[in-house]
This record gives sequence, C-alpha cells and structure tokens, in this order.
Amino acid sequence: MGAVKTKRMPRAVREQQMLDAAVQIFGRRGYRAASMDEIAELAGVSKPLVYLYLNSKDDLFSACIRREGAALTAAVRAGARTDLPADRQLWEGLRAFFTHTARCPDGWSVLHLQARTHGEPFAAETAALRTEIVTFVRQLITAAARDARRAGDARCAHDLSEQEAAGLAEALVGAAESLAAWANATPGVTARQAALTLMNVAWAGLGNLMEGRPWNPPAPGD
Repeated sequence: MGAVKTKRMPRAVREQQMLDAAVQIFGRRGYRAASMDEIAELAGVSKPLVYLYLNSKDDLFSACIRREGAALTAAVRAGARTDLPADRQLWEGLRAFFTHTARCPDGWSVLHLQARTHGEPFAAETAALRTEIVTFVRQLITAAARDARRAGDARCAHDLSEQEAAGLAEALVGAAESLAAWANATPGVTARQAALTLMNVAWAGLGNLMEGRPWNPPAPGD
C-alpha cells in the first residue's frame, strides 16, 4: 500500500477526521479486529500520522470512548430540559437518547459493546459515563416525586427514598441500553417508537408510584 497523500488542515480537524474513521472501524469490526492501517486508510491519512496524533491503538480507542460518551451525555441533557414537567423531561430525554444512538450506531457500539468487553481502562471509562447518566436520571426521578407531593395530596403521594430512586434510575438506564441495541438491530424501529415503548413501561409505573399507588407483592403463602 502506497503512502497516503493528505492535504494540510488544522490539527483539530484532522484529529476529528481520524476519530470518525476509528469509531466506524471499532464499532463495526470490534477493538481487536480493527487495524490502524484500516483506520488510517479510511481517514485518508498515513498510519504514522495517526500514531503521531493519537500515540497508540489503546489511546485512540480511549479517545473514541470519551468523544462518543460526551456526545451522548450532551444529547440527553439537552433533550431533558428542566423547564418541562417531569414526564415531559423523561420523554424528551429518552427521545434524545434513542435519536442519538440511532444516528450514531457505530459510536453506540463502541460504548455499549466494545468498551465493556476489553477490560481496563476502557470498561472504567464507560462505567464513569454510565454513572453520570444514571445520576442524572435519579435526580430527575427524585424531582418528579417531589413535584408530585407538592401538586397532589401529600397523604396519597409515595415518599420515594434515595435508594428507591437510585434503583429506579439503574433499571431505567439498563432498559434504555438494551432497547437501543435492539432498535438499532431491528429494521423499521424509529427512535420515537423506542422512546414510546420505554415511556409506556416506565412512566406508567412511575406515575402510579408517585401518586401513592405502588404495586405490592402478595402476602406470604398467597
């Protein structure tokens, strides 16, 4: 393979071009199967230039994780505007999440599949991203419970503990992750449909819980 001729451009632009190519290769072929030769060729640069900018395959993969994670988090936060009622915040946040993962399937594959299966430090970076999103969702659920108590009869509203809110947030984020992977692999499923599916499951339960109608297990022996 001959040397790849490149046009002069700002370093930041060239680096993003390399990251675009790397995300595509990593997302579709996996971390181990991806080669720096492929990434350089797709980016339209020489392999030595990739090493010059991003040092190593590990560093390149970490840079992809950080960039894609930041983009996903920003999309969700921008969608779930704090000036909306709690159910609308959740709906818009979910819609933003599924829209982003549908538009960036390779980036989602890097975060959800590749980074988690190749050990440290990649798994730790993804775990930190997930913790940030779970914390955001927990805060949203806690605010929704507080608003429900203010708006309705406090005697009927459920007093949501921090542990309950944390568990609900973990469950909701886990469901969103699985549903995004399924939606991306299933032709014809739109981001709106995926968000509506999860909203119908999540908010139907959360709404009852906020209004003091939690589901209770049967008595022992029933």
